[in-house]
Amino acid sequence: MQQNNTVTEFILLGLTQDPMKKKMVFIIFFILYMGTVVGNLLIIVTIRFSRTLGTPMYYFLFYLSLADSCFSTSTAPRLIVDSLSAKKIITYNECMTQVFALHFFGCMEVFVLILMAVDRYVAICKPLRYPTIMNRQVCTIMIVLAWIGSFFHSIAEVVPALRLPFCGPNLIDHYCCDLQPLLKLACMDTYLINLEWVSNSGAICTGSFVILMISYIVILHSLRNYSAEGKKKALSTCTSHIIVVIIFFGPCIFTYTRPPTTYPMDKMVAVFYTIGTPFLNPLIYTLRNAEVKNAMRKLWRVKITSESRR
Repeated sequence: MQQNNTVTEFILLGLTQDPMKKKMVFIIFFILYMGTVVGNLLIIVTIRFSRTLGTPMYYFLFYLSLADSCFSTSTAPRLIVDSLSAKKIITYNECMTQVFALHFFGCMEVFVLILMAVDRYVAICKPLRYPTIMNRQVCTIMIVLAWIGSFFHSIAEVVPALRLPFCGPNLIDHYCCDLQPLLKLACMDTYLINLEWVSNSGAICTGSFVILMISYIVILHSLRNYSAEGKKKALSTCTSHIIVVIIFFGPCIFTYTRPPTTYPMDKMVAVFYTIGTPFLNPLIYTLRNAEVKNAMRKLWRVKITSESRR
């Protein structure tokens, strides 16, 4: 599908050209990425093997951590390696693969956050019907639909990118391949394609954010009938979700709901939602969640006990 291209590779300019700052980028983002992988892996393993975390909320949290790990992996390793490379070259095929992965796992995270909001809405607003509505079969179907929806969203993003003609220059003023930087390099009028991308990614980001905020307003309003203890527990869970929604959707809306205009803060905004948010999510969901922390302690004790018996 590569059409009228004389460009077979791109050069990523990264976050900085300063040699000293490049070393700082390497150290900072290596730590952030390792923290993201380890933190999300801990959540995945804990939920997978803990008997106390079998509710739909943790079922969805499992997939959110999986999406976080993959979402960060789509950009962070290349940023880390490129920070020590003299020439940051990415081939055309690698670039398009990165666009696909970035939007696939990013969209998956959006859909899982919506499913988590649905779960909290049913649990708080319809508690008596919760076991019937949110049974394992229904949750599995919803996750499968989220994977399918993410795939079609990503296909809708990458197919127009594959049709863009690139005839030079091939310098991408970013640390990864994404839609807006690629539009600037295309040898054609990109107004309609940008409009298509905004109506796709922009609509998903903005629409999902509005839906999530409305759902949590309804949930918080419903808590007035709860006891003090029940209200405290529900508030703790919902607050964690709201924090994640705000820090993820804010930068996404800024990036994908505007014309293809470059701003100085674009790269830092992208860093925040592609690397920062996946790093923060495990901290938010473990530090504010006693059940997850207790389950981790139990699994750790079991591991130590089994090792000591050998």
